[in-house]
Amino acid sequence: MISAIGSAALSGVALAGGLAAARGLSSRDQAAVAELRQTDREVRAHEAAHLAAAGGLARGVNFTYVTGPDGQQYAVAGEVSIDASPVSGDPEAAIRKAQQVRAAANAPANPSSQDRQVAAQASQLEQAARQELAARQREQQDAARRSSVAQYEAGQGSTTGPDAALTQAIEAVA
Repeated sequence: MISAIGSAALSGVALAGGLAAARGLSSRDQAAVAELRQTDREVRAHEAAHLAAAGGLARGVNFTYVTGPDGQQYAVAGEVSIDASPVSGDPEAAIRKAQQVRAAANAPANPSSQDRQVAAQASQLEQAARQELAARQREQQDAARRSSVAQYEAGQGSTTGPDAALTQAIEAVA
């Protein structure tokens, strides 16, 4: 869908360039149209990179247009909305999502300052999720150790099990 939209827009822009000369635009206006066409291509490529990397997290793209001296609309800025909301209760999913958001933010050849800011925020979310995951893993390990200790201690007073003969021998001597 993106490539179809981009192709149609770029085809329209190329056609507009030919019409500009036919309409008798001044050389200054023709230069302005050429610059607008280049900006339009760069903006669309930049936002397409975000969309491709964002996958299912993308919520759409919006462009800001200006009208050139030839009467055509040219994209001069764009924005892709990405779902960067935190994932609660599943740190592994939160890590994956943060990595995808960061990849989408850094996808264009020349990320903007806003793109770099989003990537930094995604890195912070990933770090927090990694800390949560590590804390959960420590809790699980501590619970497993406590369970093992409890099982061991419960077996100490028993007269059955692997140490039963040793326990009976000690009790007989005492």
